[in-house]
Amino acid sequence: MAFIGIDHGTTAIRFALIEGEKVLTFELGRNEAASMSENEILASIEKNFKVRCEAIDLIALTYSMGDGFSSIKDVRNLEGRGLKSIEGAGKKTGGGTRVFDAIRNSGIPSIAIPGLHAESKVDPRMKVFSHLTSPEKLGIAYHILRLGYKNFVVSDISSNTVTLAVADGKVVGAIDACIFAPGVHHGPLDLQAIRDVDSGYCTANQAFIEAGVLKMTPYKDREELLSAARKKEGPALLALDTIALFAAMEITSMQLLLKCYEVTGEIFLAGSVGEYEYVQKKIRAHLGQECLCLGKWHAAIGCAEIARDVFAGEKNILGVDVNYP
Repeated sequence: MAFIGIDHGTTAIRFALIEGEKVLTFELGRNEAASMSENEILASIEKNFKVRCEAIDLIALTYSMGDGFSSIKDVRNLEGRGLKSIEGAGKKTGGGTRVFDAIRNSGIPSIAIPGLHAESKVDPRMKVFSHLTSPEKLGIAYHILRLGYKNFVVSDISSNTVTLAVADGKVVGAIDACIFAPGVHHGPLDLQAIRDVDSGYCTANQAFIEAGVLKMTPYKDREELLSAARKKEGPALLALDTIALFAAMEITSMQLLLKCYEVTGEIFLAGSVGEYEYVQKKIRAHLGQECLCLGKWHAAIGCAEIARDVFAGEKNILGVDVNYP
């Protein structure tokens, strides 16, 4: 039996296949996906996974913020693409949209995973924020759950930073990218950003996607930043030190939430920056606690695990209801 998970990431669309004990992965850059036809995307899945579309039992798909619905459901039952609005926090390239439409129009059995937001079953105090996390982070958390951990905090650190808390196998809260800890590209709007928006210098979304630690450096993207860090260049190390400090603060805040549920748990780091050894060491030192690390594929793998378990009849994933079939 073949199950696929799709992670709609900031820089790429990542795919994972679970077939028995076999796990395969590949990715399409978002600009690359945007230039492909729906048939080309399906052909790419078949080629990379060596599986015919008719043989796929279920796909679990994530798309953008996923804030227009709150239960896992058949992708064809979504209104639009499961968003309250196409406007929001993040860069738009069209690649995720092309992949979403290719899957929905393919006839392959597919479910959509929601993000967490004010209508979700989370700690009610977290609902002071309209949005907590996009759906692919549930893929990461579900993969950790399937590894055998029921209580944990996971921080996904890359272009942005998002941290989730899971108590007794259910997500109880999360801190989204536009609220607290900065990532490489994205971060919360500070005083100057608010002034820039109010003066018409930029939109709020433009301010968000330029509020990460890159603004402290001469580097243009994450690859340049990490390359400079390997050379021990001062601006790069300061930027990573900043990410590590605020990620540790965010993790600590989610640990505090777990205490309200009378549990403690392991800490996991994920994402292209979270798996960078320098950042891991800094976060461990700040927290005085060991951190376990995941790679960039685990969101997609977790989504494939969701597809497998929903196909087998699971009706609740991390506290999120399943309305399928």
